[in-house]
Amino acid sequence: MHLLLDRVAPGRVAVIRPDGDAAGHMELAEADLPEFVRREEAASHPRWVWDDTRGWYPRLLRSGVRVERCVDLRLSHAILRASALSAGSTLATAPAGPWDALRLLEEEPEPSAGAATLFDLDHPAETARPSIEAEFAAQREAVAGSAEPGRLRLLLAAESAGALIAAEMQHAGLPYSVERHDELLRAVLGPRPRSGRPEALETLAAQIRTALEAPDLNPDSAPELLKALQRAGLMVTSTRSWELRELDHPAIPAVLTYKKLARLHAANGWSWLDAWVRDGRFRPDYIPGGVVTGRWATRGGGALQLPKEVRGAVVADPGWKLVVADAAQLEPRILTGLAGDTAMAEAGRGRDLYAGIVASGAVEERAQAKVAMLGAMYGATTGESGRLMPRLARAYPRAVRLVEDAARTGERGDIVTSRLGRSSPKPGGSWQATQSAASGADSTPAEERRARSQARDWGRFTRNFVVQASAAEWALCWMAELRNRLARLTPEGGAVTAGPHLVYFLHDEVIVHTPAESAEAVAAEVRASAAAAGRLLFGAFPVDFPVTTAVVDSYGEAK
Repeated sequence: MHLLLDRVAPGRVAVIRPDGDAAGHMELAEADLPEFVRREEAASHPRWVWDDTRGWYPRLLRSGVRVERCVDLRLSHAILRASALSAGSTLATAPAGPWDALRLLEEEPEPSAGAATLFDLDHPAETARPSIEAEFAAQREAVAGSAEPGRLRLLLAAESAGALIAAEMQHAGLPYSVERHDELLRAVLGPRPRSGRPEALETLAAQIRTALEAPDLNPDSAPELLKALQRAGLMVTSTRSWELRELDHPAIPAVLTYKKLARLHAANGWSWLDAWVRDGRFRPDYIPGGVVTGRWATRGGGALQLPKEVRGAVVADPGWKLVVADAAQLEPRILTGLAGDTAMAEAGRGRDLYAGIVASGAVEERAQAKVAMLGAMYGATTGESGRLMPRLARAYPRAVRLVEDAARTGERGDIVTSRLGRSSPKPGGSWQATQSAASGADSTPAEERRARSQARDWGRFTRNFVVQASAAEWALCWMAELRNRLARLTPEGGAVTAGPHLVYFLHDEVIVHTPAESAEAVAAEVRASAAAAGRLLFGAFPVDFPVTTAVVDSYGEAK
């Protein structure tokens, strides 16, 4: 059963029942919505339909109400507008409208920000307000008439579940120790400075100036540092760490250490701690579908780049544990399933996939297997990857052919589509113009080289898109299944945080905060959910998705 929610006036909410004989319409005060949702969840377990999960669910969570299922129309609209599977639908072929213009702002203000708007339109005075009922009907029609409705239904359900999970993780927060974070920073940076650089960075800066004979050098300035390195006789074209590591000079170790610690201080230093940790919780603002491949992004806080140096500050509450889970070699295993490559599936069955590739005789060492696989998925054609690719192609022709075909598709300017139906964008107008210029009768060699280079670049994007987008779908299915299983371990009717609950997600890794007595059961559910996600995407095809789990008191203990 579906229940549509819509705001019809200040403080008033419409509840619309579009299904079957129960079709109807009612209104209630927004203040009464949490109790209404609580009753409906217990009585009929509906699938709530709303314009944007971020505009509805946080308020329910603050009232202790958990929603089992929803349809996030904003996220679903974006998928259906772009998917090749629904390309012929009225929704996909219609001119841009309010649902394309919907621009999300923060439902919850950032720590230093004032009040924020739930959502707005790019041109609110000129654009009609979106119709919830009409949009829901258009989306159902688009799915029903699509090339593969089952795939799209699963994708939209998983994407909407992801929106619920993101809101719940922000609500619950990642358990975080301010004291422990301060200790970790002091250990590598020295005491917290009142202003300027910490002690460790000042010491390294002095060492760099001495080694480069540049007493006024500001090592935070890349142009200044580059000139100083060049004046010291070093053949260097940038200050990127990978290039500096190739150099032999007394200043280089100090420069590399300075860059690492300066990044830590800027991204996760004391200012970050002051801004983002409140009441023992770090509350990232996750953006589901924030990347074109369907991967998540974050708005501030840098949750997707939490460095190893401060992971020890993620500490479970007294009497609770953290279950940290990591899906091993996710993207290569996704490629295995996409291609239906039985030889590669056998290589990864019940063991490390790269070790299995070595055992098959395709390469001699695990490091070579990893380099070759990354080269296949990301389009490396030179160096070690280029040398190993032919051997990988002979051993696993179906897998390599799939990514090669995706690359050729991108080079032509066409789109590719993930396992469940998320399609890549077409290249932009400048790309098309470059290709057209190169194909003209009077094209120059320079134009042709530029066109070939751009085509190869876009081919690398589509090569990886089909794998990365499908991996993002697997991760959504994994988390959605795990969320349901964790709910069964929570006291009936309890709030999200009353039992085991997800608190962190990073592409192929999750953290569950759980009462200590449930930790082993949670670890088992994490692994079972990974297997279930594999079956959802690939049916009976025998590709394994092993997950390593660690039951710990601190995230820093997990790796």
